[in-house]
Amino acid sequence: MSSETEAVALPLLTTQVEDLRLASSNMTGATRRAFQAQMTLKYCDGNARQAERVFGWGRWTVQLGLHEYRTGIICLGAQEAYCGQPRWEEKHPDVANALWRLAESQSQQDPTFRTALSYTRLTAAEALKQLRTLGFAEDVLPSPSTMAVVLNRNGYRLRPVLKAKPQKKFQKPMPSSPTSRKKTENQFRTARSSA
Repeated sequence: MSSETEAVALPLLTTQVEDLRLASSNMTGATRRAFQAQMTLKYCDGNARQAERVFGWGRWTVQLGLHEYRTGIICLGAQEAYCGQPRWEEKHPDVANALWRLAESQSQQDPTFRTALSYTRLTAAEALKQLRTLGFAEDVLPSPSTMAVVLNRNGYRLRPVLKAKPQKKFQKPMPSSPTSRKKTENQFRTARSSA
């Protein structure tokens, strides 16, 4: 028997087993199953029961990982495929489009042009009020806190629009400069003379 035709189980130290358990516990889903399958092939001759005994992994998970490794087909669980609620924008695209038009009309680019963020005067409460006036039903509109999250998530920061401030041509005189000393001495003299 040659080593190329048959895999031979290698003895592992307890610290190595603990390291493999830790590595596996930090992974999820298909990545974890692929890792467990590879370690089972390497150290347990591809035997899921032995991997369960040595590493403490569930043998059905290891078996599924071995099947995925063998076939190359990744299995999706029902929870992963159908879990989670769709976002408000995905549930109500027509209302979302109206919201984006409102936000665009009230927004301005960052005055420094350093970011791609749009600052808007439109608050969540005002956005809801304007969507109601456009005729959208109350049941399709989110709460004010959700509306704020929706606007933030789509790049509209709820801050007052800032005007670009022109830079001053002259620096403000510091107290240590000679011109400011003269001013303070003159103010001191006029205060003494009036007293």
